[in-house]
Amino acid sequence: MEENLTAVTEFIFLGFSDLQHLQPLLFVLILLIYLFTLIGNGLIIAVTVADLALHTPMYFFLRNLSVLEICYTSVVVPKTLTNLLSEKQAISFLGCAVQMYFYLFFGSTECGLLTVMSYDRYVAICNPMRYSLIMSRKVTLSLAAMVWIVGKLVACEQTATIFTLPFHGPNKINHFFCDVLPVLRLVSTDTLLINAILSFLTMVFTIVPLILIITSYASIICTVLKMHSGEGRHKAFSACSSHLITVILFYCSAFITYMRPSSNVSVDTDRALALLYTVIIPTFNPIIYSLRNKEVKEALRKFLTRSKISLFS
Repeated sequence: MEENLTAVTEFIFLGFSDLQHLQPLLFVLILLIYLFTLIGNGLIIAVTVADLALHTPMYFFLRNLSVLEICYTSVVVPKTLTNLLSEKQAISFLGCAVQMYFYLFFGSTECGLLTVMSYDRYVAICNPMRYSLIMSRKVTLSLAAMVWIVGKLVACEQTATIFTLPFHGPNKINHFFCDVLPVLRLVSTDTLLINAILSFLTMVFTIVPLILIITSYASIICTVLKMHSGEGRHKAFSACSSHLITVILFYCSAFITYMRPSSNVSVDTDRALALLYTVIIPTFNPIIYSLRNKEVKEALRKFLTRSKISLFS
């Protein structure tokens, strides 16, 4: 009986254990995608810092988004790569808690940041004459600080709630990182109430920002449709398109992963979805903003030229 009540000190990832023959290929693919994420988002940060024309609230928030994408994927990918090369794919109890905390921290912060970015676009298009007054440096910094602080509080609350529960075994996580639902399945007590509370909090911290984003874009669309100039409408929609694509990718992956019924969903589906939102989607940010934003493309061209790198060579 005492043995059964021994507290778990480490977890074992089952992640890709059924794909032994594919692990070297997975390692190379995930590493290449991760490097692309680091380089692409790093370039966005460097370009928006180096070019004075991009020292605006919109690009300040874009820098924050690129930092978040790098941090978000770095919470999961390095450990996953290490495990793909290891026989024992383990993580300590504390290490699992830390990984989940930062995963929730950066994910929640990105949710808030996308909301703030939609408000920035709303002010720029619906109230352009007062944009510089409303989105002053003080306001911009305050909004950015607010989303980071809220993200930290959300992560602290959820991580503390989960890891103060009893874990007495089993200790095998049917996943490749410490995500909330796979870890909760290992709790040695009834988690019905905890699941309900965490689901409610997830709904609040995802649906409320989404409602605010939809409200912002509804106002933007109404304003744009009232414009008499076709060029003005095109410019307004172009200013929003990159952010809107990012929002769609973020929320689609979040809803498919966390809002779908857990029954009849295979481990392979869970694993594929997790790879999508932790490894692949973070690479899209630099692609979206560099291909669809003329200012970023021009700044990137200048930056690469100054660095004696030809973009088209």
